[in-house]
Amino acid sequence: MAMRIWHQSFTVLEDLPPYADAMKKHAKKILRPDTEVSWHGQLKGTYPGNYPGDDIGYGYLYGMHGNQWVAAGLTAEREKYDAYALCTLPNPMLREVRSLISIPAIGLGETTFQIATTLGQRFGILLFINRMIPLYRSQIEAYGLSSRLAAIRASGLTFKDVLGGYSDPKAVIEKFQESARAMIRDDGADVIIPGEVPLSMLLAQNGINRVDDVPIMDTLACSLKMAELMVDLQRATGIKHSRHGFFNSVPNPERVAEVGRFYGVDKLKF
Repeated sequence: MAMRIWHQSFTVLEDLPPYADAMKKHAKKILRPDTEVSWHGQLKGTYPGNYPGDDIGYGYLYGMHGNQWVAAGLTAEREKYDAYALCTLPNPMLREVRSLISIPAIGLGETTFQIATTLGQRFGILLFINRMIPLYRSQIEAYGLSSRLAAIRASGLTFKDVLGGYSDPKAVIEKFQESARAMIRDDGADVIIPGEVPLSMLLAQNGINRVDDVPIMDTLACSLKMAELMVDLQRATGIKHSRHGFFNSVPNPERVAEVGRFYGVDKLKF
């Protein structure tokens, strides 16, 4: 049965056409023929340039930009999408989104971390937004996976390096492989997650799914395939998000809309 998935990126996709095109081609390869993905990023003008890391490496700005993820999730449900895929490693506002919508909401980081534990004993993460390391450590602890984390380290690559790699990937791949081997050797990682999706996508596009004997996670594939799975489970069994307790209880929709208008969140139109 056909399904529609709303994809959400922390980048402004119009500013990054090679990256956006690579994701669309990859999705066609990994998803079922009757699965349709609608591609969305942050609203144009969100950042002063094409690099979100200058903002989202700071807790307050990360939180403020997260309001777009709530607005996008509400729009996805209103427009009858079957799932909402939050395709960025830090999963902005994931718990809050799940408390507001009934369709499956998939966090790329949460999904990738959990799948990584099925492929090896200890996973490592190689990043280029290094200021976010404390956020990932906090999230992994909250998921109960700290004992399965080998390390979170800088990849030695910058966002500019990775974007350049979409036209000439050789140097980026070699640097990533060098950093991965150091993490395997020094930290004991036996699964490696390429930190931000543009790096993961570049590696997947070029067929890099292992370094020596260690699997390299395809984070976009993990999250979109999980979205398919969760839609299938909801349709087959009726299972949905918990609605018990502080993080899961659903507030009154009219009050949600009222508070959104007060803070101007209603102006975020997708």
